[in-house]
Amino acid sequence: MTGKTFQSHEAESRERCKALLEIMRNRLTTRQFHPGCIVPRDHYDLILEAARHAPSGANAQPWHYIIVTDPETKKKIADYFVEEQRRRAKLKMKFPTPNYRGLETAPGLIVVVADFRFTRAFPVLMDGSDLDRQYHENAERILLQSVAASTMSAHLAAAALGYNVWWVTAIGQETAQKAMRPLLGVPEELSIIDIFCFGPAAKTPYKRWKKKLDEIRSWDRFDMKQFMTLDQIDDWIKETRHKVMYRDESKID
Repeated sequence: MTGKTFQSHEAESRERCKALLEIMRNRLTTRQFHPGCIVPRDHYDLILEAARHAPSGANAQPWHYIIVTDPETKKKIADYFVEEQRRRAKLKMKFPTPNYRGLETAPGLIVVVADFRFTRAFPVLMDGSDLDRQYHENAERILLQSVAASTMSAHLAAAALGYNVWWVTAIGQETAQKAMRPLLGVPEELSIIDIFCFGPAAKTPYKRWKKKLDEIRSWDRFDMKQFMTLDQIDDWIKETRHKVMYRDESKID
């Protein structure tokens, strides 16, 4: 496309971008779903069609999605997370944990599976050296970014269909893998890294706090005014995290 052709399509392009931004701004989280909603099969297809077209390192597409419709399986998944909630409380993590019982009533529930063996598809040496270890660490980041891009595409498709969503990420630890793999028939070689729930909200959802554009943007070089020391991050966790995780942004002081 030439510069002249691009300019002639700018108005149309801006309208498409505005439509996409509207979907993104209204991708609202809920953890309590309205009962009685049945997600049509073609909605699952549309959502995963969006996930399918996401970019990935080496075009490896190291993801797989398990659509869970069985109520008993949903209940067992919810039971695990409720127990995990109790474990965190005993460990005194001081993390504002949500009520995971909402997993049981989520009309749409998709489990996100990743195949970390595909890290060998990225730039690695495969010789066990210290340098290879550094490349493998980067390869894991590439893989996680790839799966996150695919998952986010699915979230946006669900939002475009009018659903509210819930991104459940507390599943990386080995106890979660041991509980979930046999329940879902996932091979030992694969990892369950996310659960994606969606449906109509039981209560009107609210927009959560987001940083301002200038707080996330620098031009040409990193703006050190945006740098936080470790002490500042610890203060943020202590004083701010609990306010911004689950509150309406209009009620953040």
